[in-house]
Amino acid sequence: MSDEVAVLTCELRQRAGTGGSRAVRRDGWVPAILYGGDMEPANIKLRYNEVLKAYNTGKLISVLSKIVVDGEEQSVIGRAIQVDPVKDLPLHVDLMRVSEKTRINVEVPMHFLNQEDCPGLKEGGVLNIVRHMVEVIAPATAIPEALEADLAAGDYQVGDSIHISAVTLPKGVELTITDRDFTIATISAPSAMRSQADEDEEEAVAADEVAVVGEEEEGDKEE
Repeated sequence: MSDEVAVLTCELRQRAGTGGSRAVRRDGWVPAILYGGDMEPANIKLRYNEVLKAYNTGKLISVLSKIVVDGEEQSVIGRAIQVDPVKDLPLHVDLMRVSEKTRINVEVPMHFLNQEDCPGLKEGGVLNIVRHMVEVIAPATAIPEALEADLAAGDYQVGDSIHISAVTLPKGVELTITDRDFTIATISAPSAMRSQADEDEEEAVAADEVAVVGEEEEGDKEE
């Protein structure tokens, strides 16, 4: 998790509904709903420029933030955002109150380290990422920015698969998929190598077919 926690300017909304939301947007705010934490949901509004910056930098949804409501600072996680389908600009945000005890399901990106030292890639293999994101259960106040797989540590060769078991999970973080050691990436042969392999296979098949035809013709002569 990043050490920089965004603090979003927040105020309570006096009016709910479509009309109230439009008025909020005209004044430079984004309507939002605050829920969770054994407290009643609250209609709030956030500064538009702060929401837009967080949204554009990927630090709004599933990322820890802080807001101040009625003078009280609260830790929150963005859980959903509604955007304009044409302009892709924020229209509404759902925020969930969290604490150190809160655990949430969240998708985090996979990072593949030391690719330049991976034997299979050094031989010309191609890294094929199967899962760019992996879902985990993590403390809301300690969501990892990414999971990391060290490609220099496993002696991966062309044709090998990299499984989630190769990843060391941060403390307190668990996988949501626990019934199998799923694949997160493979090291594929480059196209030139695959083409040569296909040609060799085709030649072998053709040779087998010629041999079979020859045997059949020989058998016909004997009869």
